[in-house]
Amino acid sequence: MPAFQQSRVPIEELTKEERRRRFDHILFPYTKEEAVAEAQRCLQCAMPYCVQACPITQDCKGYIAQVAKGDFDGAARVTLLGNPLATVLCKSCYHYCEEDCVKKDRGEPIAIRHLKRASLEFGNSSLAYVPMPSRGEKVAVVGGGPAGLMATWELCLRGYSVTLYEEKPFLGGQMETIPKYHLDGDELATDLARFRNFDLKIITGMKAGVDFKPEELLKQGYLAVYLALGASAPGRIKVPGEELPGVFHALPFLLAANKNPESFLGRRNRTTVVIGGGDVAMDAARSCVRFFPGYKTTVLYRRGREDMPATSEESEGSDIEGVEFRWWRAPVRILGTDHVEGVEVQRTELGPPDEKGRRKVITIPGTEEIIPCDTVIIAAGQVADLEGLPAELDLKTPRGWPEGKGEGWATGVEGIFASGNKSIVFAMSAGTKAAEAIDAYIAKKLGREPIPRPDPFGAPEPAQIYPEGYGEPSWVL
Repeated sequence: MPAFQQSRVPIEELTKEERRRRFDHILFPYTKEEAVAEAQRCLQCAMPYCVQACPITQDCKGYIAQVAKGDFDGAARVTLLGNPLATVLCKSCYHYCEEDCVKKDRGEPIAIRHLKRASLEFGNSSLAYVPMPSRGEKVAVVGGGPAGLMATWELCLRGYSVTLYEEKPFLGGQMETIPKYHLDGDELATDLARFRNFDLKIITGMKAGVDFKPEELLKQGYLAVYLALGASAPGRIKVPGEELPGVFHALPFLLAANKNPESFLGRRNRTTVVIGGGDVAMDAARSCVRFFPGYKTTVLYRRGREDMPATSEESEGSDIEGVEFRWWRAPVRILGTDHVEGVEVQRTELGPPDEKGRRKVITIPGTEEIIPCDTVIIAAGQVADLEGLPAELDLKTPRGWPEGKGEGWATGVEGIFASGNKSIVFAMSAGTKAAEAIDAYIAKKLGREPIPRPDPFGAPEPAQIYPEGYGEPSWVL
């Protein structure tokens, strides 16, 4: 296919009827021939805007070039050089890279995420990462989500001995809440299998601040501790009835949907109202469509469609699958005695600008209405769970997850660092930067130079993190 072809090779999808009755992955993979044809549309820009848009500077330009030549083994290797969670991301990433693809200006962007999937499925992706020899220098990583896993990868590659603590009995963090229609297999296990040569100990079922104190780890011989705790506590809307049976918070609901789906089948709860307008709200609504076929699922959002923070992929998927939207509505109370019976809402509008010129949403008195339902799912964001953590850490939580206030996210306790971020790939970027800060801290403490990220597959020269032509990133961490 010539590079000037503006339309992407079509990606086959499940029909609306197939989507609504099962959790199978929605998008079918490319064939080898389709992948090569799509990759050949790439202009291989001298300035790789796609790479600049990626929070982990994934060299998508590089693996697309390999796919275009039909070299899927080479494409898989390039993909995995800078992305240890590539199997997860090739199906679930928000593909910020495609938003900055120059082909988008006059047609459709390159199907970059789909080509990543092709590189891993057709190429040799069962590689093992090769760390530097272990020096016995111990670092503790607390939190097994994308930030913690990325920091673990970075530190283990540099020869550190890492102990990874996770509160849940499994790794993955909020990746484990991604519905099966996005991640339908053992993608995370596939990625973690490449960690098999690391000097890594994993301890699950241990919550920081409750089962152990982060500052105590420093006394046990760890040179540094990284807190990648994320925003693990559900945000609340603080309306009467929020504690009624039949009210769920979105991420715990999605986790249960993945880990114990049979608990939702055949239950009383069928007619659902989801409160929120982000991707998590869309995932909750689309999951309910599948769990309760033939019953209405309604999303309430306090602004209009154009203001909804959900990605177009999620909102369009919700439309296709029959989710009903009620715009400019805010919940007033959840009705019921021993179980949810409905939600009382008010209409909303934009109020006058504040001192920063921002117009807040206000409710309109006298516009109350009741939406009958027997299930309510609240997707009002997440907040940090700081139970048991010492005040001396002096953590900030302006965006939900806890962060250190010092340079490189250093906390108020020397040797302890904390960070996180939105979405999988942004959290991974935070994990990389925290690992670099930890390496620099330990190097200074031990009187040596920091260690650049080595080639993940054992080549003698450090990995080239930034491909040729890379400039300033188009995102801010």
